[in-house]
Amino acid sequence: MKNSGFILLVIIIFANACISHNEKELKNEITIREDLTVFVDPFIGTGGHGHTYPGVSMPFGMVQLSPDTRLTGWDGCSGYHFSDSIIYGFSHTHLSGTGCSDYGDILLMPTTGKIYLKNGQKNPGTGYCSHFSHKNETASTGYYSVFLDDYNVKVELTSSKRVGFHKYTFPQTDSANIIIDLKHRDKVIESGIAIVNDTEIEGFRRSEGWAKNQHIYFVARFSRAFNSFGIAINDTLKKEINKATGKNIKAYVNFSTDNKEDILVKVGISAVSIEGARKNLKAEIPGWDFESVRDKAKNEWNHELNKIIVKGGTETQKTIFYTSLYHSFLNPNLFMDFDGKYRSRDLKIHNAYDFDYYTVFSLWDTFRATHPLFTITQTHKTIDFIKTFIAQYEQGGTLPVWELAANETGCMIGYHSIPVIVDAYIKGIRNYNVEKAFKAMKYSAELDHLGLKYYKESGYISASYEPESVSKTLEYAYDDRCIAQMAKELGKDEDYRKYIQRAQYYKNIYDEKYGFMRAKMNEKWFEPFNPKEVNFNYTEANSWQYSFFVPHDVQGFINLLGGNKNFINKLDELFATGSETTGRQQVDITGLIGQYAHGNEPSHHIAYLYDYAGQAWKTQKIVREIMEELP
Repeated sequence: MKNSGFILLVIIIFANACISHNEKELKNEITIREDLTVFVDPFIGTGGHGHTYPGVSMPFGMVQLSPDTRLTGWDGCSGYHFSDSIIYGFSHTHLSGTGCSDYGDILLMPTTGKIYLKNGQKNPGTGYCSHFSHKNETASTGYYSVFLDDYNVKVELTSSKRVGFHKYTFPQTDSANIIIDLKHRDKVIESGIAIVNDTEIEGFRRSEGWAKNQHIYFVARFSRAFNSFGIAINDTLKKEINKATGKNIKAYVNFSTDNKEDILVKVGISAVSIEGARKNLKAEIPGWDFESVRDKAKNEWNHELNKIIVKGGTETQKTIFYTSLYHSFLNPNLFMDFDGKYRSRDLKIHNAYDFDYYTVFSLWDTFRATHPLFTITQTHKTIDFIKTFIAQYEQGGTLPVWELAANETGCMIGYHSIPVIVDAYIKGIRNYNVEKAFKAMKYSAELDHLGLKYYKESGYISASYEPESVSKTLEYAYDDRCIAQMAKELGKDEDYRKYIQRAQYYKNIYDEKYGFMRAKMNEKWFEPFNPKEVNFNYTEANSWQYSFFVPHDVQGFINLLGGNKNFINKLDELFATGSETTGRQQVDITGLIGQYAHGNEPSHHIAYLYDYAGQAWKTQKIVREIMEELP
């Protein structure tokens, strides 16, 4: 056994001693013991199916300013893929780690020479895109840099929470250009741009993608006056106009530069209004000191990373750990202007008086581990997240399931804002309207959509009526157990009895003959049955991977299987059986150890189940294998 494998010999977590909405007060409680940003590598996850981006963002920031190298495809969800060699520009919003594509709003691209209005996707020589090399690309917390080979321009990026800060170092030329493309990425519903003066541009973009109606406004301010400008409608330059609206709006500004002259651009964004974007810009980056903003971003990240101090382990293991922590603290994203205004799920403007409003709630993915981590490391933000949930319930009609940019995407299954609320409540995090939160939880559980009607009537969801019936039954049962626990804490006995009974509905799809969770159709077991088959009865998984999803009643599931010995044997078989799957191709099922799929969420708790049956050493063994082989 190698001692270098034990990274987590000592973990010291600096939990907040008290709960306060004052961010400055909370930050002062964290002492920066060491520079942990040196262990963050933003390029981790940008290859393969990682779907991460290498650009800059503050912790939970509204801006995610990053290069775009890929315009379409599943592996282009973040806008960047490490295998690419062409950059199309630098946009201000990006998603990290998602399985669907969106964002990439307000793209800027510095160029020299001839002005191109198209990106050059099909033929790079006829567009504004540029080749680049990873040898000339760097990324760290709050800083990104790359050299654009086609234009001899160095690009440096940093940001505050709501403002992206660009630094372009041009060669000597009379044709130093900056392209602004409002058509980039998603389908545009409407957009507009206006030249305010020779140092400022403003505009907006409303687009349809994963979020069906996304609003973003921006104000871009330049460090010195540009010589000339142009606006294009449908890729045709229009002379003597200083503003335009439409579905394909682009613009450029032009400078004359000396060799290695810097042109800086600050871009404030808002989901509320152009004026909101301007206020954000003025409040957060009033000056032009790029290095100061970069240092502040690094310092902010150090405050966050120093909440967990790791002793022992190798440099590589620390890099894996702190990069993972960094990625965990990228989302959810602030979605509120400096003055407290935000756009809610009704797409109207509201004011947050006692909390910060957030977006990007990927709850099927994050309720399992990320939000429990936040209850320890982000106590004050957990309160804000729950207050955001309540605001979305009041202003949008339901608690969020997978909310993005004021839109409920309806993606994934369950009603998993509920375990986030209950986990926080049980841990004593209660500085929100508890009764309203409980009312919202019950409302989600009593809807009739997505198989819930049949779940409530029959005690399970039939494959005759609803796809992914097994997964939905299991996850509804888990969420109902959470409601029951909350009801018990609040002294609501009738609600407790109702939902604790519903929490046992998982037993109705357990097939004792095979020992698996199995779909039913027309009140009979779904045939033919192969636990390795990926089909429409499961969510991004098969029966092997979902049959262990009873985290709320592990002992009850052990009893169903016939006791600890049978349960251990079943777990052993899961990890030892062949890794091949049948049925449809599911790209999410990756990182296989037997039929355990570390690349997707439904498997993540399974290795720890050995503990419940008295063989903790097997959990230690398999977790060590996962950490070393599948980081």
